[in-house]
Amino acid sequence: MQDAEIDTPADEVRSRAPEGMAGLAKGLAIIELFGSTSSRLSVASAAEGIGVARATARRCLLTLVDLGYVEYDGRYYRPTPRMLRLGSAYLDTSSLPGLADQHLVDARDELDESVSLAVWEQGWSIFVARSEAQRIVKTGVRVGARLPAHCSATGRVLLAALGDDEVREQLAGADRERRTPHTVTDPDALLEVVRHVREEGFAISDEELELGMRAIAVPVTDGARRTVAAMSVSASAARVSAERMRREFVPVLRREAGRLGRKL
Repeated sequence: MQDAEIDTPADEVRSRAPEGMAGLAKGLAIIELFGSTSSRLSVASAAEGIGVARATARRCLLTLVDLGYVEYDGRYYRPTPRMLRLGSAYLDTSSLPGLADQHLVDARDELDESVSLAVWEQGWSIFVARSEAQRIVKTGVRVGARLPAHCSATGRVLLAALGDDEVREQLAGADRERRTPHTVTDPDALLEVVRHVREEGFAISDEELELGMRAIAVPVTDGARRTVAAMSVSASAARVSAERMRREFVPVLRREAGRLGRKL
């Protein structure tokens, strides 16, 4: 019996093309665990994270060590700078981050806050561009980071581009983790939140992703009026009120999102 039939989750086996490489798929799945779950992995956590046997996870990790993408300290595996090459393949070839740069800078300079651009990727909001404001306390958002759609402002904007049935499907299959006491996790309540985002044209996450942090986002739409990304600002809740975000940040974000959208 082949390795894929032994420990690869059934839904992944069904969705993979007949000529697909099971080993490559597992290696990439382990790579995606870095950052989304932890900055370091053990064999046990890697195996649990992608649903395979420990022996399979160990082989994948050792291969990544041999290739220079991961280092091993005797207990944990950690990504090396070589891992940046994988993300740069998208950033170097996609026109969206490059087209967005000046608009993010313009919004940052006017608001004096860090401004980011995120796209939808399999139920997550993935940050592909960012213009950082100079502050002592950083928000922790970086290019390549991914946030759960149900409790992030960018994720809710991207969900709002889907129909209600698609939103229900996405929420049903997602790990709707309660990140803080304020996180909305009930699927019906979240659907109402997403509908409200559609009506208002922006989304806000008020200490739902992380205590002490607020974020607000607007859609970036192309010439066909399709939402292709979300532009957002995140800031300390102690420094910026939700009301100020709605009043001052939304118009600036909408202006720059509109300018970017006209280029797409």
